[in-house]
Amino acid sequence: MESSLRDDAEIPPLGYAIAQLKGVYILAENANGLVMVDMHAAHERITYEKMKMAFQDQGIQSQPLLVPEALALSVREADIAEERASWLATLGFEVERVSEESLVIRRVPALLVNSDTAALLQDVLSDILVHNQSDRIEAAVDELLSTMACHGSVRANRKLSLPEMNALLRDMEETERSGQCNHGRPTWVQQTLADLDRLFMRGR
Repeated sequence: MESSLRDDAEIPPLGYAIAQLKGVYILAENANGLVMVDMHAAHERITYEKMKMAFQDQGIQSQPLLVPEALALSVREADIAEERASWLATLGFEVERVSEESLVIRRVPALLVNSDTAALLQDVLSDILVHNQSDRIEAAVDELLSTMACHGSVRANRKLSLPEMNALLRDMEETERSGQCNHGRPTWVQQTLADLDRLFMRGR
């Protein structure tokens, strides 16, 4: 086990991954005992914080799709996409209206290039429709970024290797507010050796 080779002082706060449980949780060992991480919630927070920093800096980097993707929409959704094309560009999307009820997606946020592009854009357009005034859209940018981060996060039941799990733990340690997901739920919990001893009634 990786952590047994190191002194406690050298073990990072969230420790080293030892297993994945049911494709949902990462189990890790740190100096205090057992750490349990909700991998989707943790990755969602990391993605959200990266996107928020990028948006506040120079706008979100976009990446062209190798094959532009057609998306069928309602007239209202297509209208709002056309009206808000420059706003969508700051979020990393390049779209072109090709008919009354369809768009072509040419570029997507680089951080989310592996997500379901059509579903991602549709959810973003739904959020924009809810806040369809310039000042309200500006105020709702965190909500938009949260929606986007959810699409870009690792899904439940995805098998991760130990190096992938450890990379996620290190990202969590470097990310502000990584102890909570975007919806306010904890992303990880600690069970100390004393907690585990109590569970198994050791020392009684």
